[in-house]
Amino acid sequence: MADLIITNAVIVTVDPDRRVISDGAIAIKGDRIIDIGTADEIAARHTAGEIIDGAGMAVIPGLIDVHAHAGHGLIKTMASGNSAEWYNACLQAYTVGSTPEFWRAEAQLAALERVRFGVTTGVSLLGGGDSIMRTDEAAYGDAHCDGVLEVGTRSVVAVGTTRPPHPLTYGRWSDMEQEQFPIEFDQQLQTSTALIDRWHGTHGRRINIALLTPTLRAEHVDTLGAENIERAREQAKIVRQLSRDRGLVFTQDGHKRGSVAYAHELGLLGPDALLSHSTGLTEEEIRICADTDTRIAHNPSAIASVYDRCPATELMEAGVIVALGSDATAPDRSGDMFRHMQQAMHYHRTFHKDPSWLPPGKTLEMCTIDGATALGMADDLGSIEVGKKADLTLVDLRRPHLYPANMPVSRIVCFANGNDVHTVIVDGKILMRDRKVTTVDEDKVLDAAQRETDLMLKRTGLEHLLDTPDTFWRSLRMNADA
Repeated sequence: MADLIITNAVIVTVDPDRRVISDGAIAIKGDRIIDIGTADEIAARHTAGEIIDGAGMAVIPGLIDVHAHAGHGLIKTMASGNSAEWYNACLQAYTVGSTPEFWRAEAQLAALERVRFGVTTGVSLLGGGDSIMRTDEAAYGDAHCDGVLEVGTRSVVAVGTTRPPHPLTYGRWSDMEQEQFPIEFDQQLQTSTALIDRWHGTHGRRINIALLTPTLRAEHVDTLGAENIERAREQAKIVRQLSRDRGLVFTQDGHKRGSVAYAHELGLLGPDALLSHSTGLTEEEIRICADTDTRIAHNPSAIASVYDRCPATELMEAGVIVALGSDATAPDRSGDMFRHMQQAMHYHRTFHKDPSWLPPGKTLEMCTIDGATALGMADDLGSIEVGKKADLTLVDLRRPHLYPANMPVSRIVCFANGNDVHTVIVDGKILMRDRKVTTVDEDKVLDAAQRETDLMLKRTGLEHLLDTPDTFWRSLRMNADA
């Protein structure tokens, strides 16, 4: 007997045969899919304690977001598009202005957003940029993981070390009193190791830990100096070896032209390496990624993709696994992977001046099976197959913008948005049903997020970053000189 059957739905399996079953059903027992077929076939073979009538809906694999940032959910509205001020706000908030309660509240807000948008698995860097990690002590990572667990999504939490010079100053708060601590590389590594020991692979693999070390780019040679560059090189090798020893995904943020070749020189690449952004790569770097089976997190909606282009189509032509990330949340983007699928298609079609690039099916693969492959989780996630985890997203197709009722995959990828998600299941457990999240009180999550944001602003004195700049209205460029 099954625990749950979803029936009368369009099943978009993304399995090896890419089957789309128009009047399909899925049987689930515990946290696993035990059968897939037509509605009549499943009804003949199984009974269940609970049945979801999926009439008018499509079931797709739970969406996967391979690059986002913990913390950003409470920072995203600040600085009105001024990137330098916004980055500085992240630096202050994450190192000296936040408490464990801040990280828990943000984790719940971000996980709640993911559930509502049908994202069942996501990467979250425990900080912002590629060198602001809240790894001075484990309490902050613990708070993040606790918050995610309560909501019920699956999370890959990336922790690690920061770029030299060290020490880096962190602040810890009691009420509104702050005490500051100088934190060295060794302490960050020790904290990261503690989080691995405590959390990796726990709760049905709903929490996994990845390791991160800062990306080294050409500008760092000039800004850090020879001594710190050498330290950074050695520290990157230490973190990378730990990721290999523990069987963890190794990720780096902010790769661009030249940095992939440098990472290859340091021996950092491989099939367990996930490089984010990867803009402006040379032909040699594309070949390096293919030769080393390194995976790419493509974030088409990110500011990095405005400054230069990720050659995602060229990478995929070379045989590289490229998965989609939201780089969320930030001043101009959310965690809605439907939005990022559509952005990816337009981004590369515009570059190639050819609308045939990135068909809807391939684009859906990038945030399902390709995302699972990039995270080393394709045995369990990324497609609807017998034996895999029951991580499923039900999309309500009976919506004006999703009619007429034909070509379901094209409709989902080209026209749907996160608010069309009706029901979400992770590990066989219903997290959202009929657009109502069942695991947490949404009002309490929102109220906690507001409270912790207000406290962070008071601690850091950054309230002025909520002021509307003169260039917000009538100007063609935000924060441009008059």
